[in-house]
Amino acid sequence: MTRKLFGTDGVRGTANTAPMTAEIALRLGLAAGKYFRRKSVMPRVVIGKDTRLSGYMLENALTAGLTAMGMNVLLLGPVPTPAVGFLTRSMRADLGVMISASHNPHQDNGIKFFGPDGFKLSDAAEAEIEALLDTEIPLADPADIGRAKRIEDGRGRYQEYAKTTFPHGLRLDGLKVVIDCANGAAYRAAPEVLWELGADVIPVGTSPNGKNINLHCGSTHPEAAAEAVVAHGADVGIALDGDADRVMILDQHGRVADGDQIMALLAARWAEEGRLKGGALVATVMSNLGLERFLEGRGLRLERTPVGDRYVVERMREGGFNLGGEQSGHIVMTDHTTTGDGLVAGLQFLAEMARSGRQASELTQSFETVPQMLKNVRYAAGQEPLAAAPVKAAITEAEARLHGKGRLLIRKSGTEPLIRVMAEAEDPVLLSEVVESVVTAVEQAG
Repeated sequence: MTRKLFGTDGVRGTANTAPMTAEIALRLGLAAGKYFRRKSVMPRVVIGKDTRLSGYMLENALTAGLTAMGMNVLLLGPVPTPAVGFLTRSMRADLGVMISASHNPHQDNGIKFFGPDGFKLSDAAEAEIEALLDTEIPLADPADIGRAKRIEDGRGRYQEYAKTTFPHGLRLDGLKVVIDCANGAAYRAAPEVLWELGADVIPVGTSPNGKNINLHCGSTHPEAAAEAVVAHGADVGIALDGDADRVMILDQHGRVADGDQIMALLAARWAEEGRLKGGALVATVMSNLGLERFLEGRGLRLERTPVGDRYVVERMREGGFNLGGEQSGHIVMTDHTTTGDGLVAGLQFLAEMARSGRQASELTQSFETVPQMLKNVRYAAGQEPLAAAPVKAAITEAEARLHGKGRLLIRKSGTEPLIRVMAEAEDPVLLSEVVESVVTAVEQAG
């Protein structure tokens, strides 16, 4: 069963434009309600959202669809995506929904579904829900229509849980920490958790207005956090994205460490302590070759998956691994979380600073990266540039030039109309030439 509506991370698009319309959200609520109601006699769903203006519209539409199917809806308000995963399981819900477009600009939005175990739904489950959209969905009897109510302590529950992931006996007293919340879902939760653990907190991106989420701030624009680190003489910076499932770490000089460096630090530390399950780290094809070499040098393995934290989690669950993530900053620790959690990952980094007494700059450079170049090429809707003969020829030629010297990865984004062209090579001139040759071919085809 194929999926057309669902991408690599739920359904996503521009608000008030298909598929992110109130009408489609209502139908998704009906379909998800039918899919999950048959599994429970007292169906319950939790809904969280980030700070986008369109979140109100989609929240109401989903609630209408779900209650029409007899689902009882618990509205969490603005909370991080990992909070929805946690609360779905903690509150014994049959379904969790997060309304967010993650790191995308405010005009975009998305809908992600979580199963009762707190993990994102599988491709097969999403395909079944999508198939229901084209069918006649019988509504609940009038006496069985669901109720909806606001849950005031959802964020607090998540904050208390996040603090339990920080090692017992450690504190953040004396550490000055910049926390950039991208004007997104963690704008209250993250600063409060850090302060309660003892940190001197400098908040950035904590004044959402519905339209400034991810705008010149957060993990995709860490310059704001870097400036704050330097200006305040902070020890470290933590930059989250709009739904707080990604993180970037900034050292005391404002230099950025991506997910690969964070995973390298955690993998090495956990391996030393004997708690890295399976002797492996799970990451995607985008992770730097330097990370793979770093792990091999310590007798550890890098298990690669397609791009998308859901695929990382699936492989982790299949293989019994407990650490994985993406270069983009999704860090998944299944001992603690069911999905990427930027705040909890940031706490693990801070715990290592507190434990070791080392500066952030010493902990963010575990390995030397192999030169890597990534360029995104936007294409028009309905176009398939990767199917064009000139593009195929350019890719074949680029692969031949890199043979034995590096690697090339070309893929369509699962969330935006973009072709992502990534290459790695020790020779920066060769690297630039092969990427530009493919980018040019894609641009001409699009």
